[in-house]
Amino acid sequence: MKPILAETSLGKPQQRRRWRSDRAFPYLLIAPAILLFALFTLYPIIESLLLSFQVREEGQYVYAGLANYERLLQDPLFWTSLQNTFTILIIQVPMMLMIAMILASLLQSALVRMKAVYRIALFLPTVTALVASSIVFKTILDENNGIANYVLSWFGIAPVAWLADPFWAKAALILVITWRWVGYNMIIFIAGLQNIPRELYEASSLDGAGPIKQFFAITMPQMRPLILFAFVLSTIGTLQLFDESFILTKGGPDNATMTITLYLYQNGFKYFDFGYASAIAYVLVLLIGGLSYLQMKWAGDDK
Repeated sequence: MKPILAETSLGKPQQRRRWRSDRAFPYLLIAPAILLFALFTLYPIIESLLLSFQVREEGQYVYAGLANYERLLQDPLFWTSLQNTFTILIIQVPMMLMIAMILASLLQSALVRMKAVYRIALFLPTVTALVASSIVFKTILDENNGIANYVLSWFGIAPVAWLADPFWAKAALILVITWRWVGYNMIIFIAGLQNIPRELYEASSLDGAGPIKQFFAITMPQMRPLILFAFVLSTIGTLQLFDESFILTKGGPDNATMTITLYLYQNGFKYFDFGYASAIAYVLVLLIGGLSYLQMKWAGDDK
């Protein structure tokens, strides 16, 4: 019996060490990811938040309390950029989602053939480089040599200053954004439509419901979670609108297409006022968070 006891007493520390190493091993695996997240995500977030309470004096940043946020309230260009962003948001997002839903419903119809070809063609703008697509549209919408005005001339319509007139510049921006993202939302809606049980449509057909009544009584209620998902994502994307405005119009003419993200960029990387740019960034974060919460509360499940 003594050898057995000796073996047992010697085995306990080994088992304890093995148990500890087994518990530590998963943390060792995720340690690099946590370190990279802390270094490249968490640290910049904290540093930019602290920077939003600082101003630059004689080449150094000093604490200034809420000075940058008070400056925002008195900055007319900030309010102009905010108004432009919300104007684009209110018009573009509902229009884009409506077109995406119509296209998704059409491509689910049994009357349409070669559905895969149409889906790929409509989705391709999403994977096109933003800079490349914006440059192409800048060429198409050129007032003097663009193909858009050339086509309008066939119908006797005078050339339109697409990128030089405040109204048409906004319209062009909405057109480009819609062209790029309507296919993305269409794919989301197609996935949702394919998951609706066919029995619901068959039962409603027996009760005499037509396609239009089925769409509003079956399709729309079943698609509600996905529509909300697409609406929230599109809202966030529009509030962060930068590339199209920067490449097509540089925020002009007369700041008509100056978005809040473009204004943030100009303050940070053109005027090197990083404290003020950080304040704009955190106001944008609050706007995105607040609107997302309201959308989820208003259109989400009442649970």
